[in-house]
Amino acid sequence: MSKALKEIAQELKDANKRVQLIYAFNGSGKTRLSREFKELIAPQSDIGEDGVDDEPELARNKILYYSAFTEDLFYWDNDLESGVEPKLKIQPNTFTDWLIELLKDLGEDGNIITNFQRYANDKVTPNFNEAYKRKSKDHNGKLVEITVPAFSEVTFQVAAKPSDLSNIDNTVSEDGGAKVEGQYETIKVSKGEESNFVWSVFYTLLEQVVSTLNETDTTNRLTDKFDGLEYVFIDDPVSSLDDSHLIELAVDLAGLIKSSESDLKFVITTHSPLFYNVLSNEFNNKLAKDPKAETIEWIYKPRESEKFRLDKNADGTFAITKLDRKTPFSYHLLLLSELREAIQDNQIKKYHFNFLRNILEKTATFLGHDKWESLLPKAADGNPDPFANRILNLSSHSAHAGEETGAIDENDKTKLKDLVNFLRTEYGFWKQEATND
Repeated sequence: MSKALKEIAQELKDANKRVQLIYAFNGSGKTRLSREFKELIAPQSDIGEDGVDDEPELARNKILYYSAFTEDLFYWDNDLESGVEPKLKIQPNTFTDWLIELLKDLGEDGNIITNFQRYANDKVTPNFNEAYKRKSKDHNGKLVEITVPAFSEVTFQVAAKPSDLSNIDNTVSEDGGAKVEGQYETIKVSKGEESNFVWSVFYTLLEQVVSTLNETDTTNRLTDKFDGLEYVFIDDPVSSLDDSHLIELAVDLAGLIKSSESDLKFVITTHSPLFYNVLSNEFNNKLAKDPKAETIEWIYKPRESEKFRLDKNADGTFAITKLDRKTPFSYHLLLLSELREAIQDNQIKKYHFNFLRNILEKTATFLGHDKWESLLPKAADGNPDPFANRILNLSSHSAHAGEETGAIDENDKTKLKDLVNFLRTEYGFWKQEATND
């Protein structure tokens, strides 16, 4: 059934489930859904008692969310020509000001470091700055002294190699860097490590949220800043993780959510089939408050979760399909279904060749082949069909995102149809798909 994202967001809100897990391809509207959901929970039109638009504070009091926009709040200072060490800065706004102050008050920097080293790189240590003063030009070009607040900049340090020690200053940095003794060098981490650091900040906050709200006596809570929190919306935190760290994160996140004893509700969207499956499996297991107790008190039961798939229709509307809570998500079968529909509707695009290659790669691994090309139909000489191989390689590696939806040659469309039919007859996928429908 075709729906607008706002309708789907309303359905998620009305479901009143502890956990709602949603799978969707990239570009299917996950991030837009998070914004629609936030608007339902904390509308921008809400006005505070003083007559001032209270939306930023209202939003963070009711909903905590992580998305690509969260990562945009962190950016690099790359003024290396001035001899400044590379720093990851935190964009000041109402949310980050609140976040920084909260983490600082609760002393969570150590837990952020622990989480980052657990999911990203245990050889790299992130360090938040202390407050310091520096010179800056005002809007008139005049030099003025400003105070850089603590917890607004992050440097990343690794132990220096012996060959680099002559260039390393063992004293404390004077530009607000953390007081780390020993022989270290400051580095600019990779984009993946940067993303993992931002997630570690959010995840550390989430740990504190769950722990704080689990205290039923509000007068005993470390802070009252979470008392009005109703929802946590997490949109794809796994884009930069390898499989082992992804599984570890999924297990930890599911465990944290299941340990929540408050009325807090969670919505998680992802494009990763592995992340989805691990979370789904974890949410299928009950959690007891004390497994050894004579009378078991369950903190979490599987019926408190719901699983969905979000699809974007050709007309710009959306569809959300409830998935079986007990059945693992068969990603390759979903891709085959997408391919079949594209063939039937004569809507084959370049990215459909990427789908087919993805299916072949996973099938080759499952069957024990070293190369996915081994699954292609054979030419007269017994080798994989070179034309099929060429088409898959050419059509599944576009340099620009816009090329993914471009028109393709009719001969290439025919070859895709032939390859899909070959998979159906050779490996019995269609029979498998019918079983899982």
